[in-house]
Amino acid sequence: MTIDWWTLGLQTVNLVVLVWILARFLFRPVSQIIAERRAAAHAALDDADAARRMAESARDEARAEAEKTAALRAQILAAAREEATGEKDRLLNEARAAAELLRAEGASELERMRRAQQRALSREAGELAADIAGKLLDRIPDSARISGFIEGLAEAVAALPEASRRDLGAGGTVRLRAARDLTGTERTLLEQSLKDALGHAPELHIETDPGLIAGLEIVGPHAIVRNHLRADLDRIREEMADNG
Repeated sequence: MTIDWWTLGLQTVNLVVLVWILARFLFRPVSQIIAERRAAAHAALDDADAARRMAESARDEARAEAEKTAALRAQILAAAREEATGEKDRLLNEARAAAELLRAEGASELERMRRAQQRALSREAGELAADIAGKLLDRIPDSARISGFIEGLAEAVAALPEASRRDLGAGGTVRLRAARDLTGTERTLLEQSLKDALGHAPELHIETDPGLIAGLEIVGPHAIVRNHLRADLDRIREEMADNG
């Protein structure tokens, strides 16, 4: 067997040149592309992790704000109820004293006057409670007038019967009344909370109603869910009338 050294040498040179060309124009660019994509993937993962931590922090802050607002809300309502009850008792005592002077005019007339007086007193006590709550409301930060009521509204929605929850948003949109315009953060938190409560993401049609004072209300085809101070004050007024 004869070895052709010239042929072997030329093939070796060809092989070396081929390896050099591949290393320079194929392996190196491919390695660089792989490295760049690996770096981009790590950056995307880092961004996603940062966004998740920010979302969790925002949710925790919103929950803390809601708890703080709930405590202050209870304090406002208790003070309003106590003040209204005291004023009602004072007025009732005055009415009883006046009724004693008019006893001789006849029991039927006295009864009619007593009932009318009690209705008037109940209305006055309810208005007094609303005035007191309005003054105490200045203690609540403007941001808490919405964010502090979101979690309570979502809990009330979650407590609805399944059929009522299913009807909410079935027509395409959910009508929502708010005490003021919602910020982007408040709307995002509200949509996520309602999605958790309903099991689907509703499309909100938001209406501003300052008459709610503070809080939110959902108006559905077969259910109304209220979580606002106006509803609380209306309950106080009804309690005053019932106890009259």
